[in-house]
Amino acid sequence: MIIMSSKTHPPFQPDWNNLSVLHKNTLHPRANFYTYNSIQDALTYDITRSNTYCLSGTWKFNHAANPYESIEDFEDPAFDAAEWDDLSVPSMWQLNGYGKGPHYTNVNFPIPVDPPNVPSEENETGLYIRKFVVPDSLRRSQLRIRFEGVDSAFHVWVNGKEVGYHQGSRNPAEFDITSIVDHAGENTVAVRVYQYCDGTYIEDQDQWRMSGIYRDVYLVGFPSESRVENLFVQTKLDSQYINANLNIQVEVTGSGQLQVDLFDPLKSKVITTKTKTVTQGPAAFSLPVEDPSKWTAETPTLYHLVISFNDVNFVAHRVGFRQVEMKDGLIKVNGERIVLKGANRHEHHPKLGRAVPFEFMKRDLMLMKTHNINAIRTCHQPSDPRLYDLADELGFWVMDEADLECHGFESICDAALSPEDRALPFRERQLLTREDAAKWTTDNPAWEHAYVDRAKQLVYRDQLHPSIIIWSLGNEAFFGRNFKSMYDWIKSYDDSRPIHYEADIYAETMDMYSMMYPPIEIIVEFAKDQSKTKPLVLCEFIHAMGNGPGNIKEYIDAFYEYPKLQGGFVWEWANHGLLTKDAETGEEFFAYGGDFGDEPNDSNFIMDGVLHSDHTPTPGLIEYKKGLEPIKVISYTPQTATIINRFDFITLDHIECSYVVLDEGKSTSHTGNITLPSGTGPGQTAKLVFPRLPTEFSGEGVLQLSFRQRSATTSLPAGFEIAFEEIPLNGSFPPIVKLSSVDKLNITETPTLLTIGSASTSWTFSLVYGKLGSFSKNSTELLAVGPEFTAYRAPTDNDAPQDGSDWKSRLLRLAKSRTRSCSWGLEDDGRVFVVRVKQRFCPPVLSWSIDLDLTYTFRSSGSLSIRVRGSPKGQNLPRTLPRIGFTMELPNGWAGGAKSDAPPAVTWYGRGPGESYRDKKLSQRVGRYQVATVDELWTDYEFPQEGGNRTDTRWVQFTHAEGESITAQFRDIGESRQRKLFDFNASHYRVADVEAARHPHELRRKKIENVVVRLDAAHHGLGSGSCGPRTRDEYALLTRDFEFEVLLS
Repeated sequence: MIIMSSKTHPPFQPDWNNLSVLHKNTLHPRANFYTYNSIQDALTYDITRSNTYCLSGTWKFNHAANPYESIEDFEDPAFDAAEWDDLSVPSMWQLNGYGKGPHYTNVNFPIPVDPPNVPSEENETGLYIRKFVVPDSLRRSQLRIRFEGVDSAFHVWVNGKEVGYHQGSRNPAEFDITSIVDHAGENTVAVRVYQYCDGTYIEDQDQWRMSGIYRDVYLVGFPSESRVENLFVQTKLDSQYINANLNIQVEVTGSGQLQVDLFDPLKSKVITTKTKTVTQGPAAFSLPVEDPSKWTAETPTLYHLVISFNDVNFVAHRVGFRQVEMKDGLIKVNGERIVLKGANRHEHHPKLGRAVPFEFMKRDLMLMKTHNINAIRTCHQPSDPRLYDLADELGFWVMDEADLECHGFESICDAALSPEDRALPFRERQLLTREDAAKWTTDNPAWEHAYVDRAKQLVYRDQLHPSIIIWSLGNEAFFGRNFKSMYDWIKSYDDSRPIHYEADIYAETMDMYSMMYPPIEIIVEFAKDQSKTKPLVLCEFIHAMGNGPGNIKEYIDAFYEYPKLQGGFVWEWANHGLLTKDAETGEEFFAYGGDFGDEPNDSNFIMDGVLHSDHTPTPGLIEYKKGLEPIKVISYTPQTATIINRFDFITLDHIECSYVVLDEGKSTSHTGNITLPSGTGPGQTAKLVFPRLPTEFSGEGVLQLSFRQRSATTSLPAGFEIAFEEIPLNGSFPPIVKLSSVDKLNITETPTLLTIGSASTSWTFSLVYGKLGSFSKNSTELLAVGPEFTAYRAPTDNDAPQDGSDWKSRLLRLAKSRTRSCSWGLEDDGRVFVVRVKQRFCPPVLSWSIDLDLTYTFRSSGSLSIRVRGSPKGQNLPRTLPRIGFTMELPNGWAGGAKSDAPPAVTWYGRGPGESYRDKKLSQRVGRYQVATVDELWTDYEFPQEGGNRTDTRWVQFTHAEGESITAQFRDIGESRQRKLFDFNASHYRVADVEAARHPHELRRKKIENVVVRLDAAHHGLGSGSCGPRTRDEYALLTRDFEFEVLLS
């Protein structure tokens, strides 16, 4: 009998599918620093002058469908990789044409759920090879190879010998390769990177799923015998927050003289120094420092610590003297309450994904500074280590977040709910699902080691940075025992910072409460609840998806009214669109979920930032800046204004104030500077005394105040405006329109058409459709399509789930006017002709309607007024309307830009220059504006939707290329007949085309030559309903009776 030996595949459990293996042969995590050969070099903080050799650059690369089908023995130095592709490191292989491409999901796992197991046959694998020679300066060093970030796990070999394994995509890994490296000859480093590992289950963040060596790789030199291994620094202030102790712990290998020197901010002199003889292990120092300048996000003063070991090993790091503590139920820095005016920042580049270049990252932070942002949440993982150096220098409060999220388990538990539980309100249903979802990993003791490892990696690497004032344990991973273990470990190592984690909803363990996207009423209720003894931070609020967010001001005002509300972080900083090309036409566009054939996906939910994908500001960022202004006018009289200082630490002595008086939107000669009282501290008010201002105006008078930087800082130039205010100087005014004439009108009638004429103007009016057919001034036709009552807009991302869902179910986009009757006649001795129209505005299928009474008044002066009275009726009325007003189209001659000397296509007096809506308008000043072409008014959102509206308009004028013009105004229908504010929009896109398009380049194909003009008496606000509260009622256009009148002249 023959006994067959049995074999199995795989022959052993792979490290990437083994929960008990997180790392192999990695060195203990440490603070991020480099070693230098002199104090002078160390104080430059220049990595190129350190004992570090960058291995980033061009590597050889090969892609395989899975680890088992990847090329064997590629790590052998003799392996010939000449035919392999060249690939730049850092990079992500999906963005270089390899594999199935980028994959976007928000919540759901992209793989079958079976933790800790991940697919073996569909686990893309990248093989990397790089040759290098050890630089002369490092040949006598202990040599380490350091990977700053590899997604998601990897094995590494040097010269054919396996060095080790690491997982944790956004955490560094460092290996000692001293004994393997040829210090004099050529060396080969080979890396095998896996798309998925068991860690994938706790890296389920809302982002593109992409793979590769996406951060830098270094050969790092340390002294071979005696060296600094790690560094720990805390600054402790006395009870008056004046004097400090600088507490330092240095972990060393070897023995010798260890010296610590603290240099002043200019690096010109040593403030304090201490020396010890040390042997293997930790060495502690405590250096008293008398009244150092304190580090804050507003005053980022940095001192410089240099550690010298045996005068051959030098390590430098910046030190900011600040103390963070939970005191009086608040987060306080240096004894003062702070307000986090923050942004959630993912790492994103439109071409490179998470492989973000330094200058691009720096530009992000500089942009934050110019928009009054003072805080960053590193959602949802530790950022590139260089970001924290910038945050220290520029001044940001940082909430540093561990690389941990497992949101996908919630989808599984939600799908398993009973019909009764599924019918519960979202928050109640979420409590049920989170409890069950936590059982997979968060409350599972088998995963404790993996969770705590994420905390250790975070804190060991970043502890030295003064900008980090809060540790965050992760995001959307529910709550359970493993988060408590993370909390306990962090507190045992670093007790100098509070800890945040949103899913601890009752702040059972964490040092603060946290919420995502609550309505304002909820946070105010929290603030008034005396049982709440910890503060609240909104780790995510005002969801900035597409056109929005609305009602920012109310949140910021609440932060300053209620001390327990300590700010929040806008979701999020930037859209994550990836620049790609249409496969058929070659047109470039920014892709989102599904554009690469990725399934399942969450579509454009990744486009939810206050920056476009190319990291230029959206209108939402401009509005956010306005909401965050650190100086506000809280009251005013004709002679004075009272301002409040909303900085946390500094006075207003660095600010200068200028003013200008506007008359009917135009600047006057009344301009100059206003002296600010000196010494106005945080939270204090001051009175500004105006110079003598004019009291008589040709129209509306407005005083504009501008608050600017008196001198340059590291992030803002001198003269940069950080705040502005507008103060009205008089009342409202009648329309500017000629209503009377001695001439009589000429009227021609047919059974279906009226023709009305004056000396310079003619109109036709359809009795069948109850609308204007033509409008000609001095032989120039104004209309391609006559004005018609409309109430729809292309839904915004913030509309879609809430108010927009109601509009959709009520078939609002299909509603249009049906004419029931027309009557007409001459008045005022033939100088006025009036047409009265009764219409029913309604959709098919349903019975609801808006009964319309329209009155067209034609005057021999050439003006036309249209008065509308609307009465909503019937069952299934929508709760709100997107807008109420008229839509018409002008011929292409009104588009502008036809010739170089053409007049401006559009001129208006109202808010501008950018788009505005009733709950997103405060950033747009009242003034007189003009654009050369209608195209300039359009906001090109990366997912097409409503955009380009201008609100609080007093009048708008459209001008033909040949010089003819038409002006639109609204007036009050009461006795005053005064000018009334309105909204207008002008573009080359019809609403249905905007709604149907999925990308801007697709919409551009639908662009028409006509100019589509909307004139709205009222327009629904925006809110942040894509992931948060719908439009607040005070900004909503509630469905009710209405009446308005528009004048065209």
